[in-house]
This record gives sequence, C-alpha cells and structure tokens, in this order.
Amino acid sequence: MDLITTQKQKAAIEAVKHIEDGFIVGLGSGSTAAFAIEALGNRIKTENLHIMGIPSSYQAFQIAINCAIPITTLEEHPQIDVTIDGADQLTCELFLIKGGGAALAREKIVAAASKLNVIIADQSKKVSRLGMNNQFVPLEVIPFALTPVKRKLAELGANPIIRETKGKLGPVITDNGNAVIDSYFGEIVNPAELSVVVKLIPGVVETGFFVGLTDIAYIGTDGGVEKICATKHL
Repeated sequence: MDLITTQKQKAAIEAVKHIEDGFIVGLGSGSTAAFAIEALGNRIKTENLHIMGIPSSYQAFQIAINCAIPITTLEEHPQIDVTIDGADQLTCELFLIKGGGAALAREKIVAAASKLNVIIADQSKKVSRLGMNNQFVPLEVIPFALTPVKRKLAELGANPIIRETKGKLGPVITDNGNAVIDSYFGEIVNPAELSVVVKLIPGVVETGFFVGLTDIAYIGTDGGVEKICATKHL
C-alpha cells in the first residue's frame, strides 16, 4: 500500500467516527471518499450500525451498494446529519476546490443540506492558496453554453479546457447531463469573490469552489491525522 493511500485511509477512519446510529449520511464521490464509504460499510458489519446514505454520484451509489449501505434520497430526508467527502485542494481556511470526479454540483447540494460537513484528504491536497501546483477549478456547464462560457472565462484570465472522456470521443458528461470545463486560474487570492463572478456567467451550473461549506477537515499525514476546524467548531 502506498503512502497516499494510507493517508487517505487514516483520514477516512477519523471521519466516520462522527457517524452515529440512525444518522442520514451524505456520501461523497471520488477515490478518497470511497475509503469513507468502505469504512462505514465495515462499521455496519461489525457494530450493527443503522444508517442510510445519500450518494452524491452514481459512482458513490455503486460503492455504497457494494458495502451494503442502505440508500435514501433528499426527497425522503432533506436534511443530512453528516456528509463525508474528499477534496482536490484545501487550505487552512477551509477553502476547497472539488469536482475532479465531475460530481461537483451534486456534492455541493448534499453539502448544503448537511448539519455537519467533514472533508478528508491526503497531505498532498493541503496548500497555502487554491490554484497552486497548476490545479484547475472544475465547472459544470450546460452544453449549449460551452463556447460562450469559455470566452467569458478567458476574459477573466483563465485557461478553460473542456474535459474529454477517456476511451471514447467527446466531453465528459455529468450525472446531470452537463459538460465540465476545467479552468486554470493560477493561484487564487480571493476564492469566495472569484466563485461568485464565475457562477454568474450564464450557462455555468455550478463551480468547484467550496467556500464556507466545510466544518471539519481530516488530513492524513505520515505521522497521523491533522484536524482543521472551522471557527464555529473550535
């Protein structure tokens, strides 16, 4: 097992400690969140834990089913107790970039419906400023608007690239039937401000900026797990 995988697992194990019997749990998407889903499945088996999960993507749904986690919906449970998800990048202020797995819109909906949002990541995802190391910001975009959205992003100084699928021709399509533009802004001084500006571009469904949504982050390190709390949870 490589170091990154070990760090992800350490963070996931800490995060699932927030889950109690009877909870409705938001299930994040991506390789890191998958470790949390698997850890929850283990708790169900070993502790007879009774929970229901709301997946943020079809990928998360499949993993949850394989881990024997009962599934529910936001229609049935519009308020979630705890959501556990990963991040592509995060800062000490708990500014995040998410959406590398193209599930950013649903992830943000699930996060906004949650009493507690917990983010897990390996050490490489923590940075002093979003956009470092050539990290792109994913945007979910209505296909009809791809060209004008790219033009507007270029006017903002970004390098926008439509995400292409692997194995077949054409753009990546989200669970909502939209396309994804990966926008390279460089280092971002004010992610909250930029998020608002980008979200106002007609055709942009959602941005990969997650600002003010995270309560606790667990970051796996070689020596253990670093915990970062939002001010209200200190």
